Amino acid sequence: MSDGGSGAERPASPGVDRTLTVLEQLVTADEDLTLTALAKVTRIPLATCASIVYTLEHRGYATRRVVGRSHFWRPTLRLYSLASQLVRKVDLSQIATAEMRALAEELGMPVHIGVLDGASVVYVAKAATPGFIQFDTYPGKVAPFDLTALGRAIAAHLPADELAVLLPRLAAGQGPRARESSSKAFMELLERVRADGYAIEEEEEQAEISCLAAPFFDAEGRITGAVGVTGFARDFVGDRRDAAAAGVVYLGIVISRRLGCRSGSLPSEFVGS
Repeated sequence: MSDGGSGAERPASPGVDRTLTVLEQLVTADEDLTLTALAKVTRIPLATCASIVYTLEHRGYATRRVVGRSHFWRPTLRLYSLASQLVRKVDLSQIATAEMRALAEELGMPVHIGVLDGASVVYVAKAATPGFIQFDTYPGKVAPFDLTALGRAIAAHLPADELAVLLPRLAAGQGPRARESSSKAFMELLERVRADGYAIEEEEEQAEISCLAAPFFDAEGRITGAVGVTGFARDFVGDRRDAAAAGVVYLGIVISRRLGCRSGSLPSEFVGS
């Protein structure tokens, strides 16, 4: 028996689409909504909207508060319970394995995923390239956040209060192109990262080695980590640099979407990518 998993795109279900629209509106609304208000804001017929919210109530996803003849609807924490279970199951080391391997093979450079832990970046996944030369990057490796493209891509999208905690902990690079380790210089660097959509580190931590990385975001649009490539500085020029930048930005969007981030929650430089 066929499972229907053909390559052809299947039509969307209007009923499911309307149900999700109602649920999203209940969650994002600043106050409880009457059925009339909910139907108006979602542009769903009143009878259909009523059927949806009563079903959501029956399944435990919505509840109502009765004031006189008016019923005010709001979501329950049932969604939070589901989301919490999903978050526990998300394994960043496996979230884009095939795409990471494809990019590593295309560029001839290892691809990594990193997350922020205090003032350090921890490498949590790696897609290596075959060959005699291997870079000293591996899952579990820890590096100063400001001396890696991974860390810079993450730092560029941190809330201001979280970034402020990190600025006094900038590390000095030992490479031949190490930058000034001042808060002012680093903030200017992060502005460039946000404008470009990716971060690059060129022989600042170590001679002859460079890396390039792009951020990814969770379902609420919060920065979660970064995906990047590492290679010889001589390889990050011209078309190869452009290909690396395009590759990591694409992977960042893929991972963001798998974490539930919608296009509207991505920073403006990623919209339409």
